[in-house]
Amino acid sequence: MDEEDPRNGDEPIPKKPRVGLALSISGPGPEIREEFAHHQPGIARINNGSFGSCPGSVLAAQRAWQLRFLHQPDEFYFKTLRKGILESRTVIKDLINADHVDEVSLVDNATTAAAIVLQQIGQAFSHGLFCKNDTVVMFHCAFQAIKKSIQAYVVRAGGAVVEIQLPFPLHSRQQIVSEFRKGLERGKANGGKIRLAIIDHITSMPSFVIPVRELVDICREEGVDQVFVDAAHAMGTVPVDVKELGVDFYVSNLHKWFFCPPSVALFYCRKSLISSQIHHPVVTEEYGKGLPMESSWIGTRDYSSQLVVPSALEFVNRFQGGLQGIMKRNHDGVVQMGSMLAESWGTILGSPPHMCGSMIMVGLPSRLCITSEDDASRLRSHLRAYYSVEVPIYYHAPRDGEVGPRDKEGLITGYARISHQVYNTLEDYHKFRDAINQLIEDGKVCKMLLAE
Repeated sequence: MDEEDPRNGDEPIPKKPRVGLALSISGPGPEIREEFAHHQPGIARINNGSFGSCPGSVLAAQRAWQLRFLHQPDEFYFKTLRKGILESRTVIKDLINADHVDEVSLVDNATTAAAIVLQQIGQAFSHGLFCKNDTVVMFHCAFQAIKKSIQAYVVRAGGAVVEIQLPFPLHSRQQIVSEFRKGLERGKANGGKIRLAIIDHITSMPSFVIPVRELVDICREEGVDQVFVDAAHAMGTVPVDVKELGVDFYVSNLHKWFFCPPSVALFYCRKSLISSQIHHPVVTEEYGKGLPMESSWIGTRDYSSQLVVPSALEFVNRFQGGLQGIMKRNHDGVVQMGSMLAESWGTILGSPPHMCGSMIMVGLPSRLCITSEDDASRLRSHLRAYYSVEVPIYYHAPRDGEVGPRDKEGLITGYARISHQVYNTLEDYHKFRDAINQLIEDGKVCKMLLAE
């Protein structure tokens, strides 16, 4: 960062509003209800994993930043913005144990970070630095935006892709390790070299925690050039230590589980890799000044979500045990609620408890007859419209020769991905349990359900 640039600012950063501060929050109560009073009442919101949640005190801080900009935009741009973003990056640098703040950029979301990583891989293919047999390796359950980015940047430039199929339901970490090793072998077939491995820290759908450190070590043993960890769900659900993980690139959204407003994500790039080839996909006058600078200004827009990271940390630190305490309570809560639902429905969990963070997959009764993605979508919409339950539904099609799990009525092909966040209560999960039980009692199957 250019220390002489006037945009580094010499004005004090606006004080963060404090709403209903408590010395220590241990669980749902008046303070939490006040912080999330803007949530639509009466909804069993057990889907924090999709869009996250932002407390009132952080929204108030965001509004203060927005008004500060609107009050005098030029002064804000030249004297305040960069300094505020640097403070947020410094907070993140300490939270993820990066060596230097220059290794940390703030971007809109994990999709933007994927574009940053994949465009430099694609350029290497386009410029003839990589061979056509060289590959990018990823899991089959990678986020769809990642797959589209690979098509746009890598495949179009002549690179190859290997998708690693992971089993589900999962029973052990070793299953993931075994399939990953097989995938790397396929990636090196025909004399090719693996130029990039994309590893989820927590998969989205179906959801489970990946043993990242072990897979990164395998990548190093097998000569993989670069490792990019898509950890969209990680910050706020599992410990993040980029030095301990040994990754090259790491991205995690801060608006999913770290209480920031949409949309902001941390993007870590190992300092030795920061070069003229690593750029933000939106080119502005900051081009060539390093990724943190390029990311800090991508044209006129609302930067307030990047500026409230210290306010989000302040909210987190109001809880007993801080971030670690929140992560433990959410993990324990989602395991307890998932087990309660599985017991009520006579089904199973999609992974052992130690392989989930703040989300877990719960098998749905086979009598619902979830036989397609359309059925899963119809059930989700029906639950929202008629039972005020918001939860993602996953259809798992049995593979050829696969003997899937069964309940007493038949094959389990549908799963709910439930989340647990600080605002959730026992009643949220009971509402979901009772809705499914009512559908079963009424003899309903998915193809009979009415959506919105």
